[in-house]
Amino acid sequence: MPTNKVEICGVNTAKLPLLGAEKKRELLERIKKGDSEAREEFIKGNLRLVLSVIGRFASRGENADDLFQVGCIGLIKAIDNFDLSQNVQFSTYAVPMVIGELRRYLRDYNSIRVSRSLRDIAYRALGVKERLIAKNGQEPSIEQIAQELEMDKQDVVFALDAILEPMSLYEPIYHDDGDAVFVMDTVADTASGAEQWIEHISLREAMSRLGEREKEILKLRFFQGKTQTEVADEVGISQAQVSRLEKSAIGHMRKYL
Repeated sequence: MPTNKVEICGVNTAKLPLLGAEKKRELLERIKKGDSEAREEFIKGNLRLVLSVIGRFASRGENADDLFQVGCIGLIKAIDNFDLSQNVQFSTYAVPMVIGELRRYLRDYNSIRVSRSLRDIAYRALGVKERLIAKNGQEPSIEQIAQELEMDKQDVVFALDAILEPMSLYEPIYHDDGDAVFVMDTVADTASGAEQWIEHISLREAMSRLGEREKEILKLRFFQGKTQTEVADEVGISQAQVSRLEKSAIGHMRKYL
């Protein structure tokens, strides 16, 4: 799939606009008030995000135009559902929405042959998941899905895994204003209380082995949700230095976790 071609769906990707953080917020506020022109400008300003995400599926041999259109559906859904009151960057919220649309589109074209019975279980599980989200306003656990299906939890997990491609948590999906959005940024924490307690101890131990500047950068980035640019301004170093120190700190912590 040649995602590096200049024109996709009649859109010249070489001339796609790039919106700054302040402009994005301004447009989102206008969109929430029903401004259609702001909506169109915001969509155009985020087509680079869609283009970046569909690059992940380049090895699938699918038509780039088709994937781009499907990705745009995910982008529009993200715009419609984004909550400005939450301390989350739009790109962090939108990336999993776009990936979700693409995966739904590609399920029936999986190059790995999955048995019909396994695929049926997976589709039923996804249907239950969407129904529970609509009912309860939050994503259900595997246990809840398995209970609704009256099936063993392991069978449900196996079926869902069979229709999805593996993805590294540290894989960068999109770069926004110099900040990379990693897979781990888009995954919800569903750990139990006991697991969270153990993880907290391990995390604190790993953090204690870092230098003061590395600690400060990780706290600002992952506990306060600031961008690398914002951290750079606060700490008094360049964004490139923040990025380098952040990667180094994460690398050191992975050795201890």
